[in-house]
Amino acid sequence: MTNEASPIDLVHDARHLRLDTLVRLRWLAITGQSAAVAGAHLGLGLPLPFGWCFLVIAASSWLNLILRVRFPASYRLSDTSAALLLAFDIVQLAALLFLTGGLQNPFSLLFLAPVLISATALPPAHTLALGLFAVGLSTLLALVHRPLPWFSAERMEIPFLYVSGVWTAILLGIAFTGVYAWRVAEEARQLAQALAATELVLAREQHLSQLDGLAAAAAHELGTPLATITVVVSELDRALGPAATPAVAEDLKLLREQVERCRGILSKLTSLDEDQSSFLETISLSHLVEELVAPQRALGIILDVSTRGEGTEPRCRRNPGVLYGLSNIVDNAVDFAESRVVIEARWSADRVWLEIRDDGPGFAPDVLLRVGEPYVTTRGAGRSGSGEEGGSGLGLGLFIAKTLIERSGAQIALANAADPSTGAMVRIAWPRHVFERDVAARKFGGTSGALPLTTARDVPI
Repeated sequence: MTNEASPIDLVHDARHLRLDTLVRLRWLAITGQSAAVAGAHLGLGLPLPFGWCFLVIAASSWLNLILRVRFPASYRLSDTSAALLLAFDIVQLAALLFLTGGLQNPFSLLFLAPVLISATALPPAHTLALGLFAVGLSTLLALVHRPLPWFSAERMEIPFLYVSGVWTAILLGIAFTGVYAWRVAEEARQLAQALAATELVLAREQHLSQLDGLAAAAAHELGTPLATITVVVSELDRALGPAATPAVAEDLKLLREQVERCRGILSKLTSLDEDQSSFLETISLSHLVEELVAPQRALGIILDVSTRGEGTEPRCRRNPGVLYGLSNIVDNAVDFAESRVVIEARWSADRVWLEIRDDGPGFAPDVLLRVGEPYVTTRGAGRSGSGEEGGSGLGLGLFIAKTLIERSGAQIALANAADPSTGAMVRIAWPRHVFERDVAARKFGGTSGALPLTTARDVPI
């Protein structure tokens, strides 16, 4: 059995930068620096230390070549290694600026680039260290540097107040862009990791739902060798007949009994496969609700269940993802309820919906607008779920449930009950044709294969 990655592992591994990414970015910086130095010296005729500048640029080129030879392109850097390489880029830029005017050089704003890269890929502690390092070097450059290259007939004198303004701009730019880039990248990482965890949960649920089919397939495959064993036992019994010793006769009798027992077991498994489409693969709305509440009846919480509607009760395909998502919501309601959970199933000619309410504290106001997003704790401090799989303790439970249910074409609304009632309320609604579409396809289309969870037009945006 292969080991499944946990969401915690996904959180850790998602940050690791590929070495090839930093190498390519450094080649881009080397190209730009070379063009700027050559253009200023050869094109504009500015007197700058051309040789020293290209020696500093060559240091970056040598490092890139060493890294390219030493490591494969797919190599992923540790956080510390990536931070050290970005620190080298800051030092290299500072050396180039020292030779060309310090903070008087307009290219001094490029101090932001390494910090920005760190903010998008490295932990905040490393980004903070790189930011302080860049600010420290820019402070040094404001005080110590070679004159700004200018035309020989003129001398450029920039007031120190202006240089201080540039230093302030670098400081604020590093702080703002660093925090902004980290926040945007962190939200993207969290969403990607949560979706990966959702896929792990869905794959596990689908694997469990397929065990019945595997058992039936095994029954068909074992039928032939079992028939062969039956024939051999019959031949032995006929060949030995009365000449068989009591011990051999007893063994043959036991073997026949066990063969019959195996036949009975395989017969049950085969009948399971035959009834699969009608019993295992489809379920009515009331049976779906009962399947959700049955495991919760022994937990001491009153479960008030009601089902009613117009016309024939709707049926749906037994979807492991939807069952998991609904079970997660019911688990949360039971966990946070004081004494009662109300589950109402309703249907009409064009809609099917479930409403789940509890009398607990409800969703905390500060997270109500963000509830259902990854890594957001849903309700109240000091209360935790009873073991959410695929993200326990990470705020992934409701996100996974919401994602799996919405993939079936449903819309979910979450709210707190209005006064004088208390508690949380979750309402899940499907268009009836979406809820029943897979059952209709099996009834009229004659297909036995698994159908897609939903089409693009059914999924709410």
